[in-house]
Amino acid sequence: MANVLVVDDEPNILLSLEYLMSHAGLTVTTAPDGETALQRIADSSPDLLLLDISLPGISGFEVLEQLRRSEPERHLPVIMLTAHGREVEREKGFALGADDYVTKPFSTQQLVEKVKALLAERAP
Repeated sequence: MANVLVVDDEPNILLSLEYLMSHAGLTVTTAPDGETALQRIADSSPDLLLLDISLPGISGFEVLEQLRRSEPERHLPVIMLTAHGREVEREKGFALGADDYVTKPFSTQQLVEKVKALLAERAP
């Protein structure tokens, strides 16, 4: 079973994404900020990361940059989540190596489909 790490500083979003991903048959780990996310990635090697951009401490963009510079996590699939739909943020996310970008509020069904598609692409 694939393990998804959900990173968001809003507890209600974290809970709803955790429920959504669990209901889709995935194992879910959560983190409320970038520092915790990096620690959870080091500890548990998730198969995919749902990463909010606006986080306390280090931003989602900074987490993504660190991952793309680190050999073990360089190829970890990352879907960026944001309440800001500005094109410049989208472009920055893709330039830093995000695999996909979802603007809140989002379709839960569409998000599950994106997660499953990325996991299927990376499956051996």
